[in-house]
Amino acid sequence: MTSSKNILAQLADIILKALTSRTSRSPEKEAGRSTASSVESERSDAGRAQGSDTRRIDPERIEGLRIGYTPSKDGAPDSGEIIWTWVPYEENDGRGKDRPVLVIGRESADRVYAVRMTSKAHDRDRDYLSIGSGAWDSQGRESWVDIEQLYSVHEDGMRREAAVLGRPLYDRVAAALTARYGWAR
Repeated sequence: MTSSKNILAQLADIILKALTSRTSRSPEKEAGRSTASSVESERSDAGRAQGSDTRRIDPERIEGLRIGYTPSKDGAPDSGEIIWTWVPYEENDGRGKDRPVLVIGRESADRVYAVRMTSKAHDRDRDYLSIGSGAWDSQGRESWVDIEQLYSVHEDGMRREAAVLGRPLYDRVAAALTARYGWAR
């Protein structure tokens, strides 16, 4: 009986360590995350907390969106920047994941519009534009922008600034969004 209690205690300790190592992030554990931004990434409620949650929005219902290019590595999300935030799954059942999004415009003083990004290949899919690889993906994978999935991201929901998308690539994304939705540039 004592040996089975000891085995269970060791197993519980292993599970606890595994769970704790997944939630406590450090720049050494996550390539591509800088020391300054690791504090932001530790906020497990960023993008999820009520009031600062990231929300999916129907792009067909948005009028007057002005797509700009104003990147500024100042800790605030700006058009042309790729930022990380918690993004809800399509089922909208409370689940989601931390992922990069491309900021395309400002919604209000504390919210920006952004389109979802993915590293899953979408060759010849009309709703996705390839933007290649960059500093936003520590594994250097090719990325695609999903021009059908628009999000409203609160500044407090931003976990970190990842990179600035180069102007020529950003202009391709902006042109596709303008053609699809009629938004101004």
